[in-house]
Amino acid sequence: MPEVRLFLAEDAIILWARLEATAGRSLPAPYWASAWTGGQALARYILDHPAAVAGRTVLDIASGSGLVAIAAAMAGARAVTANDVDPYAIAAISANARANGVVIRPATRDLLDGDGDGAEVVLAGDALYDGLMARRVMPFLIRAADRGAHVLLGDPGRQHLPADRLRPLATYHAAITGPPEDAQIRRADVFAVRATTDTLQQR
Repeated sequence: MPEVRLFLAEDAIILWARLEATAGRSLPAPYWASAWTGGQALARYILDHPAAVAGRTVLDIASGSGLVAIAAAMAGARAVTANDVDPYAIAAISANARANGVVIRPATRDLLDGDGDGAEVVLAGDALYDGLMARRVMPFLIRAADRGAHVLLGDPGRQHLPADRLRPLATYHAAITGPPEDAQIRRADVFAVRATTDTLQQR
C-alpha cells in the first residue's frame, strides 16, 4: 500500500538461509520479512477507517514487519505497542517505524496467555497461519474482547477461523499481494472479534 514504507525481503527463503548461516543455528522462519495478506487487509482497513484506533491505545500481536502497527500509528492511535517474540521482527518493526516517521513501542514478551495488557484496541493481522498458533491466538483475542477491547482480525481465509466468533467488516480483493506462499490468495477479510456475551446472544 502506497502510504506505508517497509523493508522486506525479495526472497524470504534465501534470507532465512543466510540468517541461519550467519547465526550458526536454526532460526524461526522470517515471517517479519514479508507483508502477509491478512496483515495488508487489516492495515488497509485501519487507514481507511482511522476512527477504529484514533486516540486509543493499541496492541498489535504477531506484528512481524510492523505493518499493522504502523498503520495504527499513522491513523492517529494514542500509543501503539507491536508485539513479536522474534528479536529479528523487533529489529524490523523498529526500522520500519523509523522509515514511516511513527513511534511504536516494541514488546518481545509472549503475551498470548493474557488478555491484551489493557489495550483499548487489539489487532491481529494474519496471526492464524497454523493450527498451533490459532489455538493460542483465538482464546487470547476472545479474552481481550470479553474485557471490552475492540478486537480486529485480518485473515485471507485460512483454515482456523471460528466463524461464530467473528463479525465481518470488510473484504479486499486481488490488489493485495503477499509472499509466495500466498500467491493463490485472491481476497482477505477483516473481522471484529465478538465477546462471549455477544456470541451467546446471537444463539
